[in-house]
Amino acid sequence: MSKDNVLLSLKGLSVSFFTEEGTARAVQDVSFSIKKGSTFALVGESGCGKSVTALSIMRLVPSPPGKIVAGSVFLGKRNLLELSDRRMRSIRGNKIAMIFQEPMTSLNPVYTVAGQIVEAIMLHQKKDESQAWSDAVAMLSRVGIAEAQKRAVEYPHQMSGGMRQRVMIAMAVSCEPELLIADEPTTALDVTIQAQILDLIDELRKQAGMSVLLITHDLGIVAERADDVAVMYASKIVEVADSRSLFAEPLHPYTQGLLKSLPRLGFEGRRLETIAGTVPDPLHFPAGCKFHPRCAVGCGDERCRSLEPLLREVRQGRCVACWYARGYETDQEHIEYESKYAKH
Repeated sequence: MSKDNVLLSLKGLSVSFFTEEGTARAVQDVSFSIKKGSTFALVGESGCGKSVTALSIMRLVPSPPGKIVAGSVFLGKRNLLELSDRRMRSIRGNKIAMIFQEPMTSLNPVYTVAGQIVEAIMLHQKKDESQAWSDAVAMLSRVGIAEAQKRAVEYPHQMSGGMRQRVMIAMAVSCEPELLIADEPTTALDVTIQAQILDLIDELRKQAGMSVLLITHDLGIVAERADDVAVMYASKIVEVADSRSLFAEPLHPYTQGLLKSLPRLGFEGRRLETIAGTVPDPLHFPAGCKFHPRCAVGCGDERCRSLEPLLREVRQGRCVACWYARGYETDQEHIEYESKYAKH
């Protein structure tokens, strides 16, 4: 991938939460890049670290107990982790915006919906209140809210879940960000409204030329919307690929398990496949490959139980962290890897 075509690049990002029970390693050594104007999906089960990764990009990890302990987050040529709080505030909402999972808890209940958009526009676009209000109403109309002038003076509790999500999107894109982070943007919405919200995000992305980081556990959405995909499990990225390649040939056993769990046409009456077990507690990750206790492929392999594979490129644009993935390693590479990392 050309560096000129990369908008956001994460390298070795690690985030820990220091609690009375111990250190929870929520994100470990996460690396991926998002191309300009593309949709990049970050997928995985709940509790694997997707939302913490997004909050780290925004520098919104609650501290204490959370702390970004390693890595870098480059927006263009700027490392966001090195910026002062003041400079980061100018980036947040302006260059990078985020749609949170639950709009009812993200919107302020004592301000009108347009008033909250006005605040963002005045802060980042340096416009007066009258112009900001006009822009806010126009944005509400743009995201599909009928009678925007009338709805602008309503409060969040007066709107449906789908409408509140549209308000969140309007607020997020009001300053024309370069990157929009959508963290489970269709949670708790019915199927029809889900499709409308996703169509809206895709339309705004094309119109503004922005990039989208789509965080979801719904692989059906990923297949329809994403250009590139990173699969996350237990704090780490285990596979990265373009969407077409991932669905045609998943390399990691976890990715394979996720795809097998999807309902398919012609499978009526059959039980859906499941991945045994649950995502491990970040306070007590297993040794070796974190997926090995649930993996039907390498669960009995001593190497899988004792030595964690690194994410590495096995072919053009395909990265995976699995000893059993085709093309992952040679005997010599394993010897070098074991001698370097087995002591850690």
